[in-house]
Amino acid sequence: MAAPQFQASGDGVFGPVVRAYLGYLRNEQEVVDDRASRHEVNAAYYRRNSNRIRALRQVAMRIAREENNDYLPELEAVASDELRLLFERPPRPETLRIGEVVRNTFRYLGMVRSREVFYVFARLDPYEQSLLIEKEKTQPARSEFSAVSPNPEVRSLTRSRRATSP
Repeated sequence: MAAPQFQASGDGVFGPVVRAYLGYLRNEQEVVDDRASRHEVNAAYYRRNSNRIRALRQVAMRIAREENNDYLPELEAVASDELRLLFERPPRPETLRIGEVVRNTFRYLGMVRSREVFYVFARLDPYEQSLLIEKEKTQPARSEFSAVSPNPEVRSLTRSRRATSP
């Protein structure tokens, strides 16, 4: 009997939450593959979504390794022509800075080349959003796209989570 696919790809080094997310991405790829095999989607759709899944997997594994914590934020990967899916008035990709918070909703994590360019964002959790809104109320207005400037001293891509139960 063959070993599970996640063991072969190295997913076994991650905790259950990260492994579950990577499994979810594998399942999403299977759905895209199945739809393509049934000719339900065109080649461009198949390529775009396969590349997006690859980009999300790459970022998820990077975050898990760097944070050394079994937590992932909700991730979104969009191509430049899809930024309107996340933002009513999207920022210009060339102006985005890693760690920048956009519209008090997403933190920009960076650009990933997965055969095409994807801009990856982490959705802020409600706690982070409320802290930013409170901070914004006490500070003068900032730029249209950013609630807070990224802190170059912060190495973390996302807010740390408690690694154990209370």
